[in-house]
Amino acid sequence: MGRDKATLPYAGSTLVEHMVDILKPRCAPVYVVAAPGQALPQLDAEVLRDEVRGVGPLLATGRGLRAAADAGIELAFVSAVDMPLLTVDLVDQLVGPAVVLGADVVLPWDGRDHYLAGIYRTSLADRVEALVAAGERSMRALVETVDTQRIVLPEQRALTNVNTTADLDAVRLQQIA
Repeated sequence: MGRDKATLPYAGSTLVEHMVDILKPRCAPVYVVAAPGQALPQLDAEVLRDEVRGVGPLLATGRGLRAAADAGIELAFVSAVDMPLLTVDLVDQLVGPAVVLGADVVLPWDGRDHYLAGIYRTSLADRVEALVAAGERSMRALVETVDTQRIVLPEQRALTNVNTTADLDAVRLQQIA
């Protein structure tokens, strides 16, 4: 998109504020992992800072999982900031199987993996750190090396992410409809 997605205007606030508001009813605390020096609005969440900019979501995921583990939390919902149609219903659909199956990772699957809309065991923080130290940057590197379960879901709006200005405009129109 050529700019920071977190602070893009959305529904009277920003994408990051909107995502925090979506997740607060099911996730406590909510952690937002930001790049070094990344400007964010005042959030009702705990802001964590990556040590390195531009490394990708694996490092940020590890940072969030470590904070959740240190807080005594066993399971965490990991989400990207660019999924404004996300619902707590999706979180609910994944957390049940995560508890029952005891998997390390539970992802929604609608024909493709959604790495940044899944339930992750916080005990994976060490695994993520080892992968990053070995030069890995992709979420796939993590989910392919741990017990990952995929929950088959029909294609749904909640998994829509925005990668272009046109995507964001289309999502805004969906919110109005």
